[in-house]
Amino acid sequence: MKQNFFKKYIGDKSFYRMVLLIVVPIIIQNGITNFVSLLDNIMVGQVGTEQMSGVAIVNQFMTVFNICIFGGVSSAGIFTAQYYGQGSHGGVRNTFRFKFLVCILMTAAAIGLFFSAGDKLIMLYLHEGAQGGDIAKTLEYGKEYLAVIIFGILPYAISQAYASTLRETGETVLPMKAGIIAVVVNLLGNYLLIFGKLGLPALGAVGAAIATDIARVVECAVLVFWTYRHQEKHPFIVGAYRTMKIPKDLTANIIKKGVPIMLNEIAWSTGQAFLLQCYSVRGLSVVAALNISSTVSNLFNVVFLSTGGAIAIIVGQLLGAGKMEEAKDTDRKLLFFTVSTCLVFGSLLALISPFFPMIYNTSGEVQSLATRFILISALCMPLYAFMHGCYFTLRSGGKTWITVLFDSVYVWVADIPLAYVLAHFTGLPIVLVYLSCQLIETLKCILGYILVKKGIWLQNIVDTA
Repeated sequence: MKQNFFKKYIGDKSFYRMVLLIVVPIIIQNGITNFVSLLDNIMVGQVGTEQMSGVAIVNQFMTVFNICIFGGVSSAGIFTAQYYGQGSHGGVRNTFRFKFLVCILMTAAAIGLFFSAGDKLIMLYLHEGAQGGDIAKTLEYGKEYLAVIIFGILPYAISQAYASTLRETGETVLPMKAGIIAVVVNLLGNYLLIFGKLGLPALGAVGAAIATDIARVVECAVLVFWTYRHQEKHPFIVGAYRTMKIPKDLTANIIKKGVPIMLNEIAWSTGQAFLLQCYSVRGLSVVAALNISSTVSNLFNVVFLSTGGAIAIIVGQLLGAGKMEEAKDTDRKLLFFTVSTCLVFGSLLALISPFFPMIYNTSGEVQSLATRFILISALCMPLYAFMHGCYFTLRSGGKTWITVLFDSVYVWVADIPLAYVLAHFTGLPIVLVYLSCQLIETLKCILGYILVKKGIWLQNIVDTA
């Protein structure tokens, strides 16, 4: 029995070597990015709770935009991975064009929204009479930060079109290197511009936004120039801009299979923003504490987020090559790997939960709330890992409408109503409200297990694309 368990859930050395070659560069890139975001957050947190809260609210909007871009490139990404598995460079080129166009359109929409309604969006998270901070100051800092950070979203979007295509065609190291360069630039810029070093003005939150914009331009430049200099290795870029025409049958297939992914990411990310808005009715202290908690939790969450990306790439390529049984076996072992790994990382996060909030120059109430929010995230990390793995498994086989129901619809039907009712109409402490909204995800794990086990995702979607 023990031998059967190992054979079923644990791979050999070559399996983990293959997985780590894909996962580790993604973890390093995302880990460094989140680590710099953490340092950025700490630096802003040193200048006051109001600046930290204003930046946190705007960054929630930026997170929504980033995830929407992720959904946009992912909508074609499932085809990119399977085309690459077939050896079709033309197919990869067309999916890249689709990603590029979607990123440009999304960026234009976001800029229009932020310029026309940025103030109103920030005010949704600020409640008169709430304790724990100055509403007017928080609004002003948020507006200043948004006015600058908006200039970095176009290079970010273009970077994602390139980076996702490179990863899906086997090049995971270059996006990692570009990310490392960008975060070093960002970190240096934060230090110089937030605190005013080397004769530069101390700009606080605005300085953090400027540094982020510069870093995104640098990352975009590295990805674009490297790809063009290595055309023989990545022929999809040859002639990619000669035309923006995409075959009608492929466009129809992406819309049918891929656009639900994009819509799902948009609905899910806006749902997360709405959840924070529900929690924010309990005061600015809650907003600040959740900001601290999410910053450090995101650093640890890169493990299962990166493994989810690996599932999409590895399993997608196997499905494109018609290796169904190998795809099923590989997916099962990857799910076991990500959950087991997150048991370890969740334990580490729990250990640091009492100490991390003490770094911030904020009130004892905020620090205490942040500690408890971090502990809840740590305990739920294996849960998140399994859900995330199931999502990418279903997505790799083109079961995109099912992933919409599994992911974003669940957020709006279950998570948000629960958070809204508990936060607005009960006297439950905010920590118990937050815990309840995390534990309800257990139902999604059960649903994910059933869907993955049925094998409905085992299909090649590019034979007819």
